[in-house]
Amino acid sequence: MADHPHRLTPYALSGPALLFYGLLLGVPLLSTLLLSLRAFDAGEATRSGLSLTHYLAILSDPYFHAIFARTFMLSAMVALLCVLIGTPEAYILSRMRAPWRSLFLIATLGPFLISVVVRTLGWAVLLGGQGVLSTVLQALGLADGPVSLLYTMPGMIIALVHVLVPFAVISVWVSLQNCDPDVERAGASLGASEAMIFRRLVLPQIVPGIVSGSVIAFSLAATAFATPSIIGGRRLKVVATAVYDAFFGTLDWSTGATLAILLLLANLLIVMSYHRLVDRRHRARHRVPTAALQEVSP
Repeated sequence: MADHPHRLTPYALSGPALLFYGLLLGVPLLSTLLLSLRAFDAGEATRSGLSLTHYLAILSDPYFHAIFARTFMLSAMVALLCVLIGTPEAYILSRMRAPWRSLFLIATLGPFLISVVVRTLGWAVLLGGQGVLSTVLQALGLADGPVSLLYTMPGMIIALVHVLVPFAVISVWVSLQNCDPDVERAGASLGASEAMIFRRLVLPQIVPGIVSGSVIAFSLAATAFATPSIIGGRRLKVVATAVYDAFFGTLDWSTGATLAILLLLANLLIVMSYHRLVDRRHRARHRVPTAALQEVSP
């Protein structure tokens, strides 16, 4: 019984943080959920009475099906490109020596110092019909007239990858810092090439960082608003811009709240399923360093 107060100490210490977290996140989420269950009145924006009408309407409407499909297809492409670019970039950075490593790391993380809106507006200028991309393509004879990637899916993907790739670099970088260098030395002493060392020894150890980076990129891309609204415009709506239009365009707050809740639930379901699948395969197939060292042994 004497140890009973000590078992309550962690809960007492974390209580203020949990309360603060609940007030900042739990209360708005609960308010949004209740708003999504209210019937809509065009004259008063909302009215009392709980109903699943908005959920049934959205889940049965092909228009919203297309918006959700476009959102998650965009997020998947952005996450994949962020991993393909960020993983080798983080690996190269980890192999650089001072002061070049610090300089290139600052250059990689430099976009964090600039507002997302400013970066997206810069891409809007570059991808427009009179932008650098169009001018270069015409100068090389690859295009007969102005080429614009505004209001297209490739344009949104390019802009979002530029915004989110530093998150993938950071995640993989952290995993690389935790890698045991003796494993790589052992592989080299057994005659393994650099490519085999990376594929058999390094890559299995940084899978958690790759997974984390892809999950972060996917989640942020799925909920991004500024970049899709500027680059995609009203022609290519995603869920975030549809929520904005529902709240501030048609004043249909209940539909906007319903879209937000469905986006949150779908995002959580996809991310959790992906994380569990990758983690299960990683645990089953990769055992470093013993099995990997046997594979690289001549």
